Amino acid sequence: MTNEQNYFCHPKALVESPNIGNDTRIWAFAHILPGAVIGTDCNICDHVFIENDVRVGNRVTIKSGVQLWDGIILEDDVFVGPNATFTNDPWPRSKQYPDKFAKTHVKRGASIGANATILPGLTIGMEAMIGAGAVITRDVPPKAIVVGNPARIIGYADTEEFESNTLSVSENSQRSKVEGVALYKLRHVKDLRGDLTAIEWHDFLPFVPRRSFFVYNVPNNKVRGEHAHKKCHEFLLCLKGTVSVVVDDGENREEYQLSDNGVGLYFPPMIWTIQYKYSSDAILFVLASHEYDSGDYFRDYDEYVSERKS
Repeated sequence: MTNEQNYFCHPKALVESPNIGNDTRIWAFAHILPGAVIGTDCNICDHVFIENDVRVGNRVTIKSGVQLWDGIILEDDVFVGPNATFTNDPWPRSKQYPDKFAKTHVKRGASIGANATILPGLTIGMEAMIGAGAVITRDVPPKAIVVGNPARIIGYADTEEFESNTLSVSENSQRSKVEGVALYKLRHVKDLRGDLTAIEWHDFLPFVPRRSFFVYNVPNNKVRGEHAHKKCHEFLLCLKGTVSVVVDDGENREEYQLSDNGVGLYFPPMIWTIQYKYSSDAILFVLASHEYDSGDYFRDYDEYVSERKS
């Protein structure tokens, strides 16, 4: 049937909330409590239960067998697969209730696969992809693809991947579609005495380094970076093993797998970067144009994107 609020409600659904957006469809045996707020053009499938302190944005799909408990926020265009499980109390006891339930925030465009479990108080980043059956124990970054128990990042959505040793880096450099980012091929001399690779700062890099450091012994499932610099330029060179680096300017995004082949990755300020998929023997060498300054970082992706747009 269709009521005066212009949304569809199956005769066997129980909808107590007056806050249901236009063109939303609510199917059989769904139950929505009075305090819940549901946006427009949503699809709420059979056997979905939604508590009072729940906010659901526009164009959200909630498949069968999902329960949204107090404290759950789903932003616009979120997809929740069948039997995905949300939790809101880290220490549940029968008949014992916390003063305030933990907030779980699923940001715009994220997708949660069937039978995934989301622990309380976490944030699922914009357009992240949660694999079926994954157990989410920590915040998920924007666009991250995560699988497993506990979940780990295996990639990033909408990100073209390249291997530096398969690229033709001509005339010592190759530009990325990400603004200002480039691959640089170092001079390599090889003879019977061994190999030599040299970097001449003034002629080679777009900046003069003032700081350098090494990153190594990183577990394969760990992610580093996840920030942008306001002023600092950096150049990344994998001395041994392999490391994958994601570069993002807020509109374009690419991923490069660096290896010990003498090709390094340069990026200017205001580029969001992530390093992950470290091989067990990986050694990442970093050259920076500035000394360390905690105030030079954007560590929140939404804040970074907002600053880029402004």
